[in-house]
Amino acid sequence: MSTTTKPAQRLRRRRRVRAKIIGTAQRPRISVFRSNRGIAAQLIDDASGRTLAAVNWTEPDLRGLKPLEQAARSGALLAERAKAAGVDTAVFDRGGYQYHGRVKAFADGVREGGITV
Repeated sequence: MSTTTKPAQRLRRRRRVRAKIIGTAQRPRISVFRSNRGIAAQLIDDASGRTLAAVNWTEPDLRGLKPLEQAARSGALLAERAKAAGVDTAVFDRGGYQYHGRVKAFADGVREGGITV
């Protein structure tokens, strides 16, 4: 009997999601990484393989916040940076994580920041 670990299961889900979601220059992909300590995200143009904007929980204004507040604030910060890069719509890649809790709060923060997801 073969058992898979939780990270291996998440990677399988991540690959399944990535097979269906592709970011373009007009509508880049928001890739989310969630750890126990914080959340990080990138705005990626898959056609050219470039990162247009990024946010990480280690930034000074995000570091001291509680997890849900941190996720919502980092979503708003990514939306602000995306607007500066000329992006107004994006595709959300949950990265194999359940769309709940911090991942949902991040997506809501991006929407509140003015990006259509």
